[in-house]
Parts: sequence; C-alpha cells; structure tokens
Amino acid sequence: MAFDVLLQERNVTRAAKRLNVTQAAMSASLKRLRESFQDDILTQHGKKMVPTARAIALAPRVSDTILHLRSLISSGRGFDPASSDRLFHISASDYITTVLIVPFLDVLQREAPNIRLDISLPSEGSADQLSNGELDLVFSPDEFLQQDHPRELLFEERYVVVGCSDNPMMQRRLTTEDYFSSGHVAVQIGHQNSFIDRALEAHDRERRIEIMAPSFIQAPWLIPGTMRLALMHERLANIVAPAASLIIAEPPVELPVMQEMMQYHASREKDEAVIWLRRKLKQVGENPA
Repeated sequence: MAFDVLLQERNVTRAAKRLNVTQAAMSASLKRLRESFQDDILTQHGKKMVPTARAIALAPRVSDTILHLRSLISSGRGFDPASSDRLFHISASDYITTVLIVPFLDVLQREAPNIRLDISLPSEGSADQLSNGELDLVFSPDEFLQQDHPRELLFEERYVVVGCSDNPMMQRRLTTEDYFSSGHVAVQIGHQNSFIDRALEAHDRERRIEIMAPSFIQAPWLIPGTMRLALMHERLANIVAPAASLIIAEPPVELPVMQEMMQYHASREKDEAVIWLRRKLKQVGENPA
C-alpha cells in the first residue's frame, strides 16, 4: 500500500495523509521499501520526487495486486444489500444520471438504503481511474471504452430530433432539407465529439451549429423560443420535452443505434457487491419509465 500510494502521490506528506499515518511513519515506510528493493524508489529532483525506472516498472503490477486482494477480501465476507454501507464510485454523464441513476435511487431506497454513490463526470482521466481501481463502474458508448477490462451492454438508445413547439418545421414531417437548413444546438464533452457527431460524419452534409453545449442535459434548454434543432437521446428527450415545450421528431437521416455500456475492472468481476449493482442497473436500464 505504501509503495502504491507513494508512486501515485510522489510526495511523502500527501501519501501519509492518504494512508492516515504520520509523515515520519511514511518516511520510514519509504526507507524500508528502498532497503527491500535495493532501489531508491523515489529520488529528489529539485522540489519534486521522481520515481526510478524500476519503481515505474513495478507500479502497475503492485496496483493490480492490491486490486485483486481487495476483491478477494470483499468476496470472502459476502454482500448483503439490505445492511451494506458500501460506497460505489461511478463515472456517468449527466444523461446517464438522469435516465438511469435517478430511477435507480428508488431501488436503493427499497433494497439497499445505506449504500452510497459517488458520481463523477467522464473525463480524460476516467480510463486511468478505472485501471487504478478508483472507479467501480464506467458508463459509456462502446467505442469509448478500454479494451482490457470487461464490459456489459446496459441498453440500446435511439436518437431523435427536438425543436420548439412554435417551430413550423416541427408541425410536419421533418425533411432532410429542413434539418440541414436549420441552426443546431450540438454537444461536445471535454473537447471530444459525441457518439452522434461521429455518426453524422457518415453523411456528406454538415449541420449549421449555432450553439455548442457542454452536456446533453443543457442542450434542450437552449432551444425554446428559437428555430434551432438538436439531436438527443430518446429517453432524455421524453423526460425533458414536456417541461421545455419541445416536440420530438424522427431524424430525417439514418442514424445508428447507440449501445450504452458499463465497464468495470477485471478484479471486480467476482465482487458480489459490483455484481449486484450491475444487475440492478441493467434491470432499470431495460425497463425505462
């Protein structure tokens, strides 16, 4: 544990704080590690501590061993959702939080009232967090997931067009010309094109994007009172359209169905708590309100 945290923090004081020990105790752990491995592990370079080549080589193996040990301990003591106070760390977009996590809270209230969720938005660091065991589950379209950890289909999702109820185009069947001649609200998350933007690249024509939103939950609220259109997940559109006075229409261009996946670290595959969580989330995902 000391080796793992020291390599992550590269700072004795911060490592001591994470392990809830004194700085002196952490320094003593580093000294013992150096003696055991006959290697400096961390070397002082100015105000920074830099890991040695051997420490860098050992780090992923040590981290993986710790994850497997934690899984072994968890599986050995069993899991009772009714009494467990397990904290699950989840990476989920605002879309997944709205259409999946919110209805899942009813399940928690009935079956596992003491379980806690720590939800973070997807970021460039989510993949590393999953690999380091900091996340229990990551939700994402299949193409954005890592290749070296298990994944499971959560549900499939269609895309629809939404527009203001006062927009004349939304009073009739939407044509391709209507669609591409209109202004659009698009979504870009963390400077990365969304699944639907990648799908649209297969068509020769480009949308006239007038507003770029940072999340799908914000996009529909940028449409009322305008002639703009937006592509949205059908589940999310069904939730927000009544409140935002929007009309839902079929896209005039062919779009693929999105496979929303959940991914977990290989060491969590036999973790009874994570197995329970995955099963319950999939039940909610397969039976939308």
